[in-house]
Amino acid sequence: MQFDNTYIDVPFNYRHHCWFCAEPAGHSFTFPHSQHLVFDCSHAPLTLPSCAECARAASKAEVRSIWQVEQSVKVYLIEKYRKDLAIGLNWTQDELANAGFEEGSFAGFQKSAWFMYEVARDRVNFRGWPLVLNGIEMINEDVDQAFCFDGVSYPSIDQAMTHYSVNFSLDLGFLRQLMAKIGPKSFAKAVRFCRLYVGATPNEKSRALREFS
Repeated sequence: MQFDNTYIDVPFNYRHHCWFCAEPAGHSFTFPHSQHLVFDCSHAPLTLPSCAECARAASKAEVRSIWQVEQSVKVYLIEKYRKDLAIGLNWTQDELANAGFEEGSFAGFQKSAWFMYEVARDRVNFRGWPLVLNGIEMINEDVDQAFCFDGVSYPSIDQAMTHYSVNFSLDLGFLRQLMAKIGPKSFAKAVRFCRLYVGATPNEKSRALREFS
């Protein structure tokens, strides 16, 4: 569904960029759209520049505002780039450059891995420019739940916990219980603690939670 006068104002330096991830934009995305009827959208219908991939992901988001669509697209990108983002969890750029993989089957990985991490990180971290429609800036009335950790901005702390639990084989329920106890500011401490209990029994984890301070 296309609407009249719905295309947002695009700053000159972003005239060829996707609003969701900053990659080259060859498509556009309109919200609300005919594939998902929204009767309580919190803003006027709008159209914004998008790359084909983000447009496909955005069209599947069954939400009520463009900012919630943005969060859904970020979740999609984090899941798509899980292995690439994991490079930044396990290496620094210098460590990777000096890992000794110059020969053999890992040589290609050493050459391209950090670049792929940066591409993934930058697409996930990019925040779209302010939405201005017909000269009027649209205000996001949704609470911003973004959680930033170790150079990556996650749509929410729950998404960060999921990402770390998958990459480090952590018990997500155990991590959530620990985070509820010590709070988001201690996220790194919680991840390190949970890594000590990979493979532990439920009783061992329960005892660890009781004794944790």
